[in-house]
Amino acid sequence: MSSHVKLRKERGTIAECETQVKEIRSQMAEQLKSLDLHVEMRVQLLQDLSEFFRRKAEIETEYSRGLEKLAERFSSRIRNSKEPQHSRKEQDLLSSVSCWHLILNHTRQESREHAVLSDTYSNSMVVRLCHITEDTGRLSKKSKDIGLQMQEQLLKVTSELQTAMKTYNQYHTDSMNAEGKLKEVEKLEERHMGKSADPGLGQSGVDAKQQRSSTLKKMERLKEKRQAKFLENKLKCTKARNDYLLNLAAANAAMNKYYLQDVCSLIECCDLGFHLSLGVTLRLYLSAQSRVQQSQQEAVGVLEGAVQGLDPPGDQKKILEMNHTAFCLPFRFEYQPHEGDQVCVVSAEAQVRNELVTRFQQLQSRLSSVSLETEEVNKTMKATLKALLDSFSFEDFSSSDSLQTSQSAESVKSSGSDPPGNKPNIAKRRANQQETESFYFTKVKEYLSGCSLISKLQAKHDLLKEAIEKAEGIDSDPSRLQCSNRSLRVRKQRPCSQYNHKLFTGDLQQFVESSGQLIPLVVESCIRFINLHGLHHEGIFRVPGSQSEVNEIRNAFERGEDPLTDLTDHNIDSVAGVLKLYFRGLEKPLFPQEKFQELVECVQIENKLERACHIKKVVGCFPQAVLIIMRFLFAFLNHLSQYSDENMMDSHNLAVCFGPTLVAVPLDQDAVSVQPRVNEVVKTIIMFHEKIFPGARELEGPLYEKCMTEEEEYW
Repeated sequence: MSSHVKLRKERGTIAECETQVKEIRSQMAEQLKSLDLHVEMRVQLLQDLSEFFRRKAEIETEYSRGLEKLAERFSSRIRNSKEPQHSRKEQDLLSSVSCWHLILNHTRQESREHAVLSDTYSNSMVVRLCHITEDTGRLSKKSKDIGLQMQEQLLKVTSELQTAMKTYNQYHTDSMNAEGKLKEVEKLEERHMGKSADPGLGQSGVDAKQQRSSTLKKMERLKEKRQAKFLENKLKCTKARNDYLLNLAAANAAMNKYYLQDVCSLIECCDLGFHLSLGVTLRLYLSAQSRVQQSQQEAVGVLEGAVQGLDPPGDQKKILEMNHTAFCLPFRFEYQPHEGDQVCVVSAEAQVRNELVTRFQQLQSRLSSVSLETEEVNKTMKATLKALLDSFSFEDFSSSDSLQTSQSAESVKSSGSDPPGNKPNIAKRRANQQETESFYFTKVKEYLSGCSLISKLQAKHDLLKEAIEKAEGIDSDPSRLQCSNRSLRVRKQRPCSQYNHKLFTGDLQQFVESSGQLIPLVVESCIRFINLHGLHHEGIFRVPGSQSEVNEIRNAFERGEDPLTDLTDHNIDSVAGVLKLYFRGLEKPLFPQEKFQELVECVQIENKLERACHIKKVVGCFPQAVLIIMRFLFAFLNHLSQYSDENMMDSHNLAVCFGPTLVAVPLDQDAVSVQPRVNEVVKTIIMFHEKIFPGARELEGPLYEKCMTEEEEYW
């Protein structure tokens, strides 16, 4: 009868755990439904905004045409007047007629402004809202995939906990049964021992005594056998209980990590860039309205406050509050002792201590390596997130240049539309944005998985550490990680020649002649530093550095010092920023403006080798001092592009960074439309620098060396 009671209790404990797991599964499903509903509401909002601005564009177009017709009707009356021409000219001098003409001119201007508003609404804003809608759907799908993966991992942990719990219950039952059988043998032995003490008579008594002695020996062998069986089952029970407790700690740690951190990370991924993109779009609407509707400043101010009030953390908090039941942390898994078992901690008894120590050491090593890997992933994820948020906030549509006066409404509409070549740029930027998104979500998944693994490993690690320390009776900290000291490579500072011209914002040729530096110290030192420490640095020249550090390095170079010779702990992005700042600030750009048109025309040549030959002819006319620096710089950029698999900066990306820096677009040309051709010229020079620039025999001067050292000299 007692065995049935025990079985019912055991089944009740397991059923209670299974019920809790089922509730968690249901809660997770409700979480995904809540996130899907949140995305659907957001998409509906974007669709309503798109339809609203599309309809408003039609109204603005009709209003613009009405104003144009109104102004043209009265202007034609003036032109078709029967009065002589000289008489009309005299009347134009009258203040009343001047006011009338001003009114007509103002009406035409107002018509053009509303035409621009219509174009801004129907093209820029509607297109951008469609892009945000696409981004929302795509990002929500990726976030949901990550959420499903994290839920699967969490459910796997609970499944392991259930299995460990069942194993523990089974082994504990076997241990109790073995103990009961051992006690039965001991009682039976005691009874036989009592009988053997009674005195016997005659020959028959001697035979009976021998028979009882034989029975006692059998009983002793049976007792030893059951004693061994009991010890074996007890050891199995101890191991199973330890495993159950470890899985219990891991499950609770994973549960805390998921509900308190991972859920927020998933919501952040769903919201990624939405507030920034929507804010930029609505600011475009505000800009257009504020230029033509000064009388509505109060309403514009209210909307501006709403736009400024876009608050991702606040929205995230509201989502959690609105769905409190779905996202609240469940109750902790409590330890369920089996049949009155009083042991509720990891046991480090002598029989299992060596096994636990080995397991602890393995956990410690694994925890250390996973922590380092996760930290590196975290750094990459943060850098990628910054670049991704910058792409979301990039203002590729603007109405500031569209509201300028022009001779006709058609010309104004043309200027208000995307300039030639801008749409391909937008498509390319969006393609790069989606590529960055995929990379970022990959890192998010790796980071969340790493953090979850760390939390589980840490929970087991702490339990094992406490058990081992209690067993050994010492206060040690074996989990302390040894940090290796980083050796600094220091090279001697080379004295800088005295010069009389500015380094930054100065004339390059005059500086070279005055200082005697064929390669300016700032160029040589920055390139050497990047060669030594930054060839593998992801996003170099694309990710901005610290402005304060850039200013500090720049001021040191201006004083004739070399701040990059003492320590190697300067930020790579800041050093790269100094190099770009130097070329961008030159009084005369590195590429002479008089050769600009010849250079961009070379892009029309489809064969890249032929294009490089034509560029070589144009570059060959540059001053010798400029050629030496360009040869040095582009050899370095080519070397840097060879590590694009690691630094994500191929020749195209480097050209995009250095094109606007090295080549100044003349004022009489449209910078937006011509910039892609400029970048293509720079890209070609990076790829074919050896064919374009003369060698050491043809042009004496320092050459860029791929294998640099701290104390290498170039002159």
